[in-house]
This record gives sequence, C-alpha cells and structure tokens, in this order.
Amino acid sequence: MTGKTRSIVILTGAGISAESGLGTFRDKDGLWTKYDLSEVATPEGFSRNPVLVHDFYNARRKNLIEALPNAAHAALARLEQSWEGDFLLVTQNVDDLHERAGSKRVLHMHGELRKARCGMCEHVCAWDGDMGIATACPSCGIRQAMRPHVVWFGEMPLYMDEIYAALDSCDLFLSIGTSGQVYPAAGFVAELRRAGRAHTVELNLERSDGHTLFAEGRYGPATQVVPDYVEELLRRL
Repeated sequence: MTGKTRSIVILTGAGISAESGLGTFRDKDGLWTKYDLSEVATPEGFSRNPVLVHDFYNARRKNLIEALPNAAHAALARLEQSWEGDFLLVTQNVDDLHERAGSKRVLHMHGELRKARCGMCEHVCAWDGDMGIATACPSCGIRQAMRPHVVWFGEMPLYMDEIYAALDSCDLFLSIGTSGQVYPAAGFVAELRRAGRAHTVELNLERSDGHTLFAEGRYGPATQVVPDYVEELLRRL
C-alpha cells in the first residue's frame, strides 16, 4: 500500500468473534451443522414455529452476554481512536463485542441480538432477557409480534446506503473473519476492485472463497493477525 490513507472501511464477520466463544455458521462445528437455519433464521421459519425461533435466539443472547471482546476487537477500537480520517466499521455480526471493546462508528448490517423489534409497529428496543410468543411490545402492547432485531435470510440488510457511500470514498478496505459467501457483503471487494481506488486486505483464519480479489492477505487467528496489522497501520501515522 502506497500513498496517504484517509478513509478506512472495515468489514467484520463471525470469525472475529469466534475466539470470544461465539460460534461461526460455516466451520465444521458451526451453527449450520447443528440447526436447520431455514427453520430458525428465516421469516417463514418464524411463522411456522415461533417458539423454536425464540428458544434459539434466547440461547444465543445468553451466550453473547457471557462473552467478552477479544484482542482483535480491542485492536480495531484502538485503530478508530487513533485514526484522524474517515472510519467506518461494518459488521455482519449481531453481537455487540465491537462496542464493548470501545468502537463507536459501527453499523450492524444484519441487526443486533441484544435488541428486539415489533413486527407490527416496528419499535426497536434494547433486550437482554428471554422473549416468547406472549411477550408484549413495550410500545404498542401487541403480543405475538416481538422478534429479535436481526436480519434473517431473505430480508434486506440494514444501512446499505451509508455503507455504499463509505465504500465509494474509502482508500483502504479490510475484510476480517468473513467467509466471502454471504451477499451483499461478499461483493464489496469486487466492487472496490472494479473501481480501482482502494487497497483491499483480507485478514482471516484461512483464505475465503473470494481471496483472489484482494490485493493482500494475512492469515491466522484473528487475535494475532488483526492486532499485528493494526500496529503496522498505526506506525505509519
């Protein structure tokens, strides 16, 4: 990478939180192998069996509350605090470990597990307890309408206008802990490559499906490769 970097966009996926004890979807022990995600991560699955879906997310919420940010989360928070240019962290994760590590400029394109949303009035609120079909919306009072504030398969990701605007002007794009299989996020690097402006870097446990699209790759556990790369960036300031 040469020249002055003024704008950074960082994309993170499940791999950055795996060392905090939060399971990924696509590794050999991931959630794909334990659940039929068409039943627990789609609007249709929620309509068919809301009890099952609530039980699934209640368990994930408890796991998240007990988890702690790791060194990779802390390194990105330190980078944001030290960076004088534009900075945006886009995460595919529904956990809040980036925020708990100190990150401020974060967009959750797939929603947030520690929030709930009413399917009737669209009210969104913080939510750390269990949720079920009898849970009433704190805004409109309707029961059987509350759901996790997460984007399920077949639903539109959040904040896409803000994300694409940041990508259009960034000089450096980091993809961290992602499989390169979930769109639209998996297509970000291809769009940046066509534009030919941003330096693109993959930081991952292993090469993703789209690794050849990146100009640079660093591979290993997130708690090693992310802090190391951040230290390199900070030394250039």
